[in-house]
Amino acid sequence: MKVWQGKLEKMPVELQSPVKYFLDYGESKICINNFIGKNIRLTFDQEIRCVVCDKRTKKSFGQGFCYPCFLKSPRNSECIIRPELCLAHEHQGRDSKWEEENHNVSHCVYLALTSDVKVGVTRSSNTQSRWIDQGARKTIKLAKVPYRQLAGLIEIELKKHISDKTNWNKMLKDERGEEVDLIALKKKLIALLPADLRVYADADQNITEIVYPVEKYLDKVKSVGFDKTPVVEGKLIGIRGQYLMFSNGSVINLRKHTAYIIAFEVLEDENHVLPSVQASLF
Repeated sequence: MKVWQGKLEKMPVELQSPVKYFLDYGESKICINNFIGKNIRLTFDQEIRCVVCDKRTKKSFGQGFCYPCFLKSPRNSECIIRPELCLAHEHQGRDSKWEEENHNVSHCVYLALTSDVKVGVTRSSNTQSRWIDQGARKTIKLAKVPYRQLAGLIEIELKKHISDKTNWNKMLKDERGEEVDLIALKKKLIALLPADLRVYADADQNITEIVYPVEKYLDKVKSVGFDKTPVVEGKLIGIRGQYLMFSNGSVINLRKHTAYIIAFEVLEDENHVLPSVQASLF
């Protein structure tokens, strides 16, 4: 039973308990949480359309770009990965209007705890979505700055003391190290910053705890992708980060396949006929 078909985007999320995940394509918006515990199928139609120009491309570059847009789009500039290189506040870059709206705005430096603690950077307006995309179970804001480069400079200093990476394998097994007092760690790290960066410390001491829609975590994880496995199906047992998790141990990162044309189906079995899918989409 086909319920959705279109160009795959990063799953929109809502911070609830548990997090709500959606597939969103135009007027079709499907809450994927409704299908946990059910057998689903995702089929790659052998078509990829660039997230910027919508032209067909044989290969996706940098999560959804055709090669020309990969080289030219501000959405793929070097400062996306290395924010300390951002020059939006100096009105320089690939697209001054886009960077003015997305990089020359308030940014948050945060601590996120999955299996271990890490430091990260995102727009202040995008904090909850970013935390969820990384599969964090606890987070705290560390600094608030007026533009992206400053956030990157703070991150560079903090990376001398803690990681800026998430171990996705441990995340999908829900492996946890020692519990971390995020408030105490935040205080310690702020004290280690140079004085000119320490002034941007965020006084907010609230810890955000995030619960994911997972029936059972995996003992072993096998990552699959549409390029080698054009049909991915099985019993959906959970969602964390941007990963779908299946009972057979396979997982797929949907964000990695941005711009792929995908058909989404809920499968009926011989013992149970699903109720009207349309009634359970939202």
